[in-house]
Amino acid sequence: MREIQFREALREAMSEEMRIDDKIFLMGEEVAEYNGAYKVSQGMLDEFGPERVIDTPIAELGFAGIGVGAAMNGLKPIIEFMTFNFSLVAIDQVINSAAKMMSMSGGQYSVPIVFRGPTGNAGMLSSQHSQNFENWYANTPGLKVVVPSTPYDAKGLLKAAIRDSDPVIFMESEVMYGEKGEVPEEEYVLEIGKAHIEREGTDVTLVSFGKMMKIAHQAAGELAKDGISAEVINLRSVRPLDYPTIIKSVKKTNRLVIVEEAWPLSSLATDIAFNVQKDAFDYLDAPIKRVNSMDLPLPYAPTLIDVILPNVKRTLDAVHSVMYK
Repeated sequence: MREIQFREALREAMSEEMRIDDKIFLMGEEVAEYNGAYKVSQGMLDEFGPERVIDTPIAELGFAGIGVGAAMNGLKPIIEFMTFNFSLVAIDQVINSAAKMMSMSGGQYSVPIVFRGPTGNAGMLSSQHSQNFENWYANTPGLKVVVPSTPYDAKGLLKAAIRDSDPVIFMESEVMYGEKGEVPEEEYVLEIGKAHIEREGTDVTLVSFGKMMKIAHQAAGELAKDGISAEVINLRSVRPLDYPTIIKSVKKTNRLVIVEEAWPLSSLATDIAFNVQKDAFDYLDAPIKRVNSMDLPLPYAPTLIDVILPNVKRTLDAVHSVMYK
């Protein structure tokens, strides 16, 4: 194993797959000459050339549509949004074309396309550039939605997404691009739709994904000091969502706290809570708790951001409230 940055893991995944399959190409704003807004595609233009690493105008609807058309004609596009906040401009192509084409064509067209880029808060970017749309896209049949939390996850899941015959929404965290983690030298691919138990526990189940996994792990460490054993589950993908792993854990721990960056209304945490109470109600010793962002547009001021977003204190408070029911 070696330690590499999150951005390097993504670059390795794309480059390895592009060397194997010449039908794969990368397209988006600043991905070529500038090496990517976050330097994810550094050096890829030099290796693969301008026909496979393609700069676009600031026109998300246009290049997303080109990508969908290319996928329908046998290519395998990777479409980079500089941020998923900008994907709203292209949502018609993502939701009404990519996600629906297999059904609308009676199975005649598959759309093997990956839409990838950063999601969520990245610090003092204010409300228009700090949103989480994982639950929006996860609400759409025909899409798969992946949210990695480590360089290891990022590489293995992106390789799986590129190889998938269905459209995949691949959502990264801008604040994690420079973080390092262990990634094997040898090739590996992770399964989309399979959660990972990252810490075994007996007293409470903590479920999270993406950069909120840091909050879950920090909370679990603090709880251990108080003699509370937390089982930590990394979802990795939110559509498909691995309910069996969550339910099996809750049947063991009898308590559940879900940590999610998105707003509470219609959140993934809401759906997880519903399915757990439906399938494991008799095993619950306390109400299920959610730790979400407060129901507000995210402001610019860092002091207010810290209050509004999920944090370790709010997670600990949620766990303590279910431990003593």
